[in-house]
Order: sequence, then C-alpha cells, then structure tokens
Amino acid sequence: MISKLQYISQGETPEAHLQNIQSACTAGAEWVQLRLKNETEAVILETAKKAREITSHFQTRLIINDHYKVAEEVKADGVHLGKTDACPAEVRKYLGNLFIIGGTANTLEDCKTLIEKKVDYIGLGPFRYTTTKKNLSPILGLAGYQVLLEELNTETPVIAIGGIVLEDVASLIETNIHGIAVSGEITKDFNSISKFHQILKAGSSQEQVFKLDTNN
Repeated sequence: MISKLQYISQGETPEAHLQNIQSACTAGAEWVQLRLKNETEAVILETAKKAREITSHFQTRLIINDHYKVAEEVKADGVHLGKTDACPAEVRKYLGNLFIIGGTANTLEDCKTLIEKKVDYIGLGPFRYTTTKKNLSPILGLAGYQVLLEELNTETPVIAIGGIVLEDVASLIETNIHGIAVSGEITKDFNSISKFHQILKAGSSQEQVFKLDTNN
C-alpha cells in the first residue's frame, strides 16, 4: 500500500534529518523518505540505521532516497530513485519483490518509462518552485497534473511533489493523483501532518461516493 502522504526529510545535518524524522513520526507520519544529499555512503548508512530504529518504533514506513544497497542493509521498506539514479528494473533484480521501488518523473515519457520498469509508485513533479531540490525540472502546476494523469490512465500510484502546501491539496486531489509528498511545509510545522491527513481522507471519501454514484 502506497501512503497518500509521504514526508521527505530535511535538515542541515544528518542529526537534523533524524530529529525531523522523529518529529514527523511522533506527529503521525505513516511514510518517511530519508533524503540525504552530499554525504558519504558511510554517513548515509549510519543515518539510515538510526532512521530505521525510529521508524520501526512508530511502525512508520522508511524509504531511502537513491541508495538502494543502504535500503537493503538497514531493512528499509523501499527506495526512491531519481531520474539519474540506477535503473528501477536492475534495482528490482537486486532487491527482489519485498521492497517498494519508486521513481521520479517530470514528463509523460518519464512516467511511461517507469511504468514499463514496473515501479510501485511515481513521484511526479515539481508542482511548483521549491528550494529543496537543485536542478529543478520544469514546473507542472495543476494543469500539468490534469493533462498527464488523463493521458496516462494508469493504476500505478502517482504522487505529486514540489512545494506543496495545505491549500493545494484539495485541488490536487481533483486531478486524480494518488497522494502527495511534502518536505518543507511539514518540517515548518509537524502538526500539519494531521491536517494533511484530514484533507486527503476527505478527498478519498468523496472519490468513493462519486464512484458509488456513477455505478448506480
């Protein structure tokens, strides 16, 4: 099951990432991605081990960004692969079917490629400009998600990402995305996790009602 709300860790140091992961789990996060950049493999491994301890305590899913061998070693729940990272199909051979594998996409072609490679979910973005990520791809906006999701018509869960705030969620749900990945907005206020959950749950309930209505 791919969570509808995914927290992507932030922090100036590995310790700050861990503190934020702890805060997110305490506030009710069901899914956390450890996203450490510009650190050695050894530091990432050590941080991932500590993140696994935290998330295991809260029964929160832990996804490791990029480093699939680290994900295997710490027994994380999965790995998220960027566009320039390892091939999802090769990583699947390495990790097997018990690990969740997600991939980053910005275009229709990216999405189709990831679906062909049988990823478990697609992180599609960016929704808007964000300082979290360097070398940002072209902004999609609501219209971009609407067009891409209609064109794709896929059962693979698509997660919106990139500068998303609470006020965006209701509109994003209407594009038929599966869920959202959030970093900065949650790190600023971990209490927002419950608010994100409420909106996503309400949107999901409305979707179920709509499906029931159309089946009558």
